[in-house]
Amino acid sequence: MNDRKPPTIRDVAARAGVSVMTVSRVVNKQSWVSPQTRAKVEKAIEDLHYAPNATARALAGGDDRRVALLYRNTTTSAYLGELLLGGLDEAARHHLHLVVEQCDAASSAEDIIAQILQARVAGVIVPPPLCDWDELTDALARHGILRVAIAPDQGQEGAMVVAIDDRQAASEMTRHLIGLGHRRIAFIQGNAQHRASARRLEGFRQAMADHGLTVEDEWVVEGDFSYRSGLEAAERLLALPSPPSAIFACNDDMAAAAITIAHQRQISVPADLTVCGFDDTPLAAAIWPTLTTIRQPIRDMSRAAMTLLAHALRNGEATNAQKLAQLNYSLVRRQSDAVPRLPRRG
Repeated sequence: MNDRKPPTIRDVAARAGVSVMTVSRVVNKQSWVSPQTRAKVEKAIEDLHYAPNATARALAGGDDRRVALLYRNTTTSAYLGELLLGGLDEAARHHLHLVVEQCDAASSAEDIIAQILQARVAGVIVPPPLCDWDELTDALARHGILRVAIAPDQGQEGAMVVAIDDRQAASEMTRHLIGLGHRRIAFIQGNAQHRASARRLEGFRQAMADHGLTVEDEWVVEGDFSYRSGLEAAERLLALPSPPSAIFACNDDMAAAAITIAHQRQISVPADLTVCGFDDTPLAAAIWPTLTTIRQPIRDMSRAAMTLLAHALRNGEATNAQKLAQLNYSLVRRQSDAVPRLPRRG
């Protein structure tokens, strides 16, 4: 009696030195595999006497396919929630099943690749900060995994991209504050792993420089996009001998935290302190005073990412097809900004 288990698609992939997805494409006779790779996979199938099963066919064929949204626990709940709402809505339109894969901070890029392959998904959506992790983007490309990056620092070979112009958006908010009469404007940075935070800081600095305004070192404070980091950053800023008249936070959570610290210090917002944020998550309209912010269409960005992924799957496009969906942002003015009460300085 022979107890030896029949070979699996993973056995074929390991023998051929390719991803499971690539084996699935060969099995399903997709045209977007190079002749050399196809030959290696076909030889591995022959050597192992592999018989494709329904699971293998489902990875690249059929109307219902699984796609994954990757995230790391540095992603705020508000941002992740907006991504999920947009992704779930659009996935249903394209007969795709969206699964969510948390990528542990201690995991290596290859660990995450193994996690993706185990989930048996046909493609992935990669938001910040994972989209800016070079080792992961290289591994995704090496394994031929179809992917869409949301708001990466720059275009990536082998990835479709959905983004807004973070620099320009931050510059526009800064110019708005300057137009109100603010000169002492502070900036709370986001997580250093999110390169979007660096782009927003660049936009802030450029707008200040364009108006001949100096940014003092103590006016730029580190945060990590969390509410708690916003509390700590605002405490530092409002404890300065000459505190700012306006705080521009890199996201709404940190801006909300700055308003909380102002309330605790009996500083009136916006009469004595203007506070602005970035993203326009539901929190922005739920706090008091309601928050002036940059509306980043997170939900629409997730929808656009899902649409790009669905079209690539349906049309059998190569994973190195370069596509960019550039979405518009807008400045939403609510109740947290005003003309500064104190005379202009500098």
